[in-house]
Amino acid sequence: MSAAVAAAAAAANASRCNSGRSTIDNRMGNLHAAVSPPQLTVTPPLSRYESQKRRDWNTFGQYLKNHRPPLNLSRCSGAHVLEFLRYLDQFGKTKVHNQTCPFFGHPQPPAPCPCPLRQAWGSLDALIGRLRAAFEENGGQPETNPFGARAVRLYLREVRDSQAKARGIAYEKKKRKKLPEKDSQSMMGQLHLQSTSNDGTSPFSENLGSSDGSSRGSLFPLSVLN
Repeated sequence: MSAAVAAAAAAANASRCNSGRSTIDNRMGNLHAAVSPPQLTVTPPLSRYESQKRRDWNTFGQYLKNHRPPLNLSRCSGAHVLEFLRYLDQFGKTKVHNQTCPFFGHPQPPAPCPCPLRQAWGSLDALIGRLRAAFEENGGQPETNPFGARAVRLYLREVRDSQAKARGIAYEKKKRKKLPEKDSQSMMGQLHLQSTSNDGTSPFSENLGSSDGSSRGSLFPLSVLN
């Protein structure tokens, strides 16, 4: 009888120990969950170009809000873009000599002069490129893009030519170096062999021959306002 009582007592003690351990484990688990910091989703930083494009887009949006009367983006035209570019001239840092200035056409003036400061042509050209891309990224249609209007292109060309004469600087487009004919044919042959599939068709040649031009990319200059 005493052995049975002792066994029952031992079983009861074991049950209490297991229960106590389970309670401690639960408390430790709850404490760990409370102390552990929440997991945060880290977004990759924007590139310099994307950051500048976002700032330019926000600046233009603020300009439209401050316009009198205020303008909606849907009603913005090339004329409003030209107003915006002329408005930016007051923040320019590039000296543009007048025709009456003795340093007109001098690339390195030996003395200061009272000629006005303007935005450099390269800065304006890069700005229009970023805004043109941002307009379409924010739901705008390419055919209604005010930053691609003919008046804007003509204005940029006029600014380029006038600043080139006033500053004595020639703006020249960088030309790609042409490969010799033999090297060009050899490279095309290697590309054809690499891109030809098992059935003898060449997806590389199909992309070159597409009529919709979907494989062509658009290039925008990457400079900042001065």
